Amino acid sequence: MTRTSDQSMSTRLAHAGYTIDKSTGAVIPPIQPSTTFARDENYELIGDYVYSRTQSPNNEHVEQLAADLDNGAEALLFSSGMAAITSVFETVKMGQQIVAPTIMYYGAQDWLRWIAERRNIELSLFDPTDPEALQRTIKPKKAAIVWIETPVNPTWDVIDIEQAAGLAHAAGAILGVDATVAPPVTTQALQLGADLVFHSATKYMNGHSDLTAGILVTKQADARWQEIKFVREHSGGVLGSFEAWLLLRGMRTLALRFERASNSALKIARHFANHPKLEAVLYPGLESHPGHAIARRQMRNGFGGMLSICVTGGAKEALAVAVNLKLFIPATSLGGVESLVEHRASVESPLSKVKPNLLRLSIGIEEPADLIADLEQALDHA
Repeated sequence: MTRTSDQSMSTRLAHAGYTIDKSTGAVIPPIQPSTTFARDENYELIGDYVYSRTQSPNNEHVEQLAADLDNGAEALLFSSGMAAITSVFETVKMGQQIVAPTIMYYGAQDWLRWIAERRNIELSLFDPTDPEALQRTIKPKKAAIVWIETPVNPTWDVIDIEQAAGLAHAAGAILGVDATVAPPVTTQALQLGADLVFHSATKYMNGHSDLTAGILVTKQADARWQEIKFVREHSGGVLGSFEAWLLLRGMRTLALRFERASNSALKIARHFANHPKLEAVLYPGLESHPGHAIARRQMRNGFGGMLSICVTGGAKEALAVAVNLKLFIPATSLGGVESLVEHRASVESPLSKVKPNLLRLSIGIEEPADLIADLEQALDHA
């Protein structure tokens, strides 16, 4: 697939880089489920593929689209978000430093703690709410990877990608950005200085809560990228062809889904910003949010469909709200067409710093007035 940067991203997503099949007229990309690929009479490969653990047509199609959207050199598709994340950190050597936020996706932080303890890797966590904390934490010549999320899950603090990239590069490290909640329709992390972009494609990229997948996009196909490729191939973390086809189908509506969720989340955040039964509403689209100015600079087409509410009281009061919701489904994950609510302190690691009264809301594509009414009645009942 060739780059089509002269077209808008929504147009590129809708067409997904697919050319109509000239032999059949099919307007939808086919599924090619074969795990192995034949050779000719000279024992030369008939096509470009050998074995699906290395590469396959459906995976390659998604990877080309992902690289195009993020303006990267190459992309890799994985069987889950964690398969992608672990492949990145498998490239860190003993004695090196990994820098990450104190609050982030807990599964990734649990993995970082696990490998740091077993491999003599220094894991240093910084406070994402402190603008100077990252600079104090990075150790020049020792840091290998600075890993950030922005907005930070589930507090939705905003980290300045351009500033983080400058600090990482000055220390001899690379910057990896978890852009799961800020897909390329809103944030172009590589253009802001990141070296790697990660998407848990289970979430917004697919958007229908029916598959797990991960995507990595790199600015340069350098030596570290070749190591990541090696890890994916030899650890077996590749996505199946059918799931890749489903993911491509989901990506074609990403721009529409994200716009709808962002607009609804902003309406909901503004409605509840001064609610008497809430301690706080955490959403970077609110002008009162401390990271709003940075978010405006590095996010376009909306601030995303993720927000959190801090219920007045503690865990008991927050859980009472969660179980009284009727439209919001109490479930893990985010970025689907249905709205979800989750009490994060109940599912995160015991080391988590997430407040016990915090509820994370993933806003779907329902009518925002219905979601507001649902939250109001749950707060009344609780």
